Amino acid sequence: MLEKYLEIKDEVKKALEENRPVVALESTIISHGMPYPQNAETALNVEKIIRDKGAIPATIAILNGKLKVGLTKEEIKYLGKKGTEVVKTSRRDIPFIVSKKLDGATTVASTMIIANLAGIKVFGTGGIGGVHRGAEKTFDISADLQELSNTNVAVVCAGAKSILDLGLTLEYLETQGVPVVGFGTEELPAFYTRKSGFKVDYRVDTEEELAKAVKAKWDLDLKGGIVIANPIPEKYQMDHDLITTVIEDAVKEANIKGIKGKETTPFLLAKIKDITKGQSLESNIELVYNNVAVATNLAIELVKLG
Repeated sequence: MLEKYLEIKDEVKKALEENRPVVALESTIISHGMPYPQNAETALNVEKIIRDKGAIPATIAILNGKLKVGLTKEEIKYLGKKGTEVVKTSRRDIPFIVSKKLDGATTVASTMIIANLAGIKVFGTGGIGGVHRGAEKTFDISADLQELSNTNVAVVCAGAKSILDLGLTLEYLETQGVPVVGFGTEELPAFYTRKSGFKVDYRVDTEEELAKAVKAKWDLDLKGGIVIANPIPEKYQMDHDLITTVIEDAVKEANIKGIKGKETTPFLLAKIKDITKGQSLESNIELVYNNVAVATNLAIELVKLG
């Protein structure tokens, strides 16, 4: 029955059958994260980083109602050109995008779901969603966090986006039993910056050590993912005070305009890009490259462990 909905690209299928390393990639970053043509160029560069390290990339999206695991260059460019016309797709949206035969750009949550269906265990992305500021009144909490508690995929990211309430995000993940691991750091990175003021649960300094912990978790049948928080490279991080001020101003404007739910993040990221004159976009691209390199090394080490 699953074959009716799931379409795995031949090279991805072959790599999985031969137990070679595969890294999942999301598509919201293409359609909703950056303007064209930078979005398509970034996505293709990300795939090249994975290939150059000896692994296979599997960019995930829904096209014409099919859950696609691994896209062609033409499909990536298609998503880039369509941009925000493509439906931003989380767990709740999947059955409707599929049944209506629409195009869907997968978030962290839906990418995890589809990667897991295909048997892919490592996913490299920009940042995870989390608990939004003011969530004690709005209950605005990303479905990414619930997915991390349920789905066995390791997610390498630059922490949670700093537009969120990072303290409450960590509290939520702790309640759900999701480990938050700092890769080479004891502090949770805050997407554009390496610092947040919040501690991670564990620090791990090599992908080999990380792979052993990930394998142990799933060998023990401890359901759910793991957040691997990988700081943005120092040379690309933004000034902490500047980005904090910019985010606070953007959050106020979103509240005044009544922007809520899944529209919040794209609005805030666009405002931040405008105010920082594009510096945030460069930082965003570089942190994705950095995360994907670590994700690929992790996938390689997991394969070695069998």
